[in-house]
Amino acid sequence: MVSRSSLPPQPPRRCLRGPLPALLLLSLLAAGCQGLPNPESRRIEQLELKIQQLEQRLNKTDLRPDTADPAGKPPAGVIKSLTLRTDTEDDRLRIYWADGSRTDLPCTKEQTTLVCG
Repeated sequence: MVSRSSLPPQPPRRCLRGPLPALLLLSLLAAGCQGLPNPESRRIEQLELKIQQLEQRLNKTDLRPDTADPAGKPPAGVIKSLTLRTDTEDDRLRIYWADGSRTDLPCTKEQTTLVCG
């Protein structure tokens, strides 16, 4: 067994004391936890925001008044477009109104004339 007296003397150990080591360690930990968000996580956040906005739009009640007459009369207003369907089982003239509604008028062929209404 080797006695302590035969070992060369070692310098005393120095320990850092006080608030400085704790501050250094804390700043290293904080810097490691905070980083710039990578492009993928930023894109995910943007998509989540877009989904929330779309869900809000879908959940809103329709603010447009219903201009269609319950008696079946077409709404008074501007016609956006017309579609004529012929030579099918259900020949019709479809009117698309500017307010978003539509009206279907059945069509029949009388002699050489197509009649809708």
